[in-house]
Amino acid sequence: MLLYLYILVIKAIFMDKVDFSILNELQKNGRISNQELSDRVNLSPTPCARRVKILEQSGVIKGYSATIDTELFGLPIMAFVSVRLVKQTDSEIKVFENEIMALEEITACYLMSGRNDYLLQVFAASLKHYENFVRRKLTHIAGIGALETHFAFGQVKQASVLPSHGLLWGSQ
Repeated sequence: MLLYLYILVIKAIFMDKVDFSILNELQKNGRISNQELSDRVNLSPTPCARRVKILEQSGVIKGYSATIDTELFGLPIMAFVSVRLVKQTDSEIKVFENEIMALEEITACYLMSGRNDYLLQVFAASLKHYENFVRRKLTHIAGIGALETHFAFGQVKQASVLPSHGLLWGSQ
């Protein structure tokens, strides 16, 4: 019960400097051993493991994954697709979002402010594969009013570590 209460508190209100240090280290290397992690955050192994478990159970840590080179994986084409819906009713939004979830080519979908409703990140093996995806799958989703595609020529930055929590560290 005490662990459950602590999880509620950490999720709703409070993480201390040690928790942020643990999260920073895990973002850099999700395969780090508990011993190495505890050394880096100046904590003994048992309390460190307990904190990691609480961060996982509270949902702060959603999971662990590997970063894949998309070109070597065979998906060198990355496109960002702006989507405007015809109507933004609850039913139209649900239909669109459910359909998007089923398309494996779409690796991210963001609900946006501004003139477009969504921004999709799409990977494809070639321009022809991307064209087929748009013609055979994406444009078949009911409720889409307009699509605009932007192809990425290269990636300048992709951070795997979130910015430091400014209020905790005392920065402006």
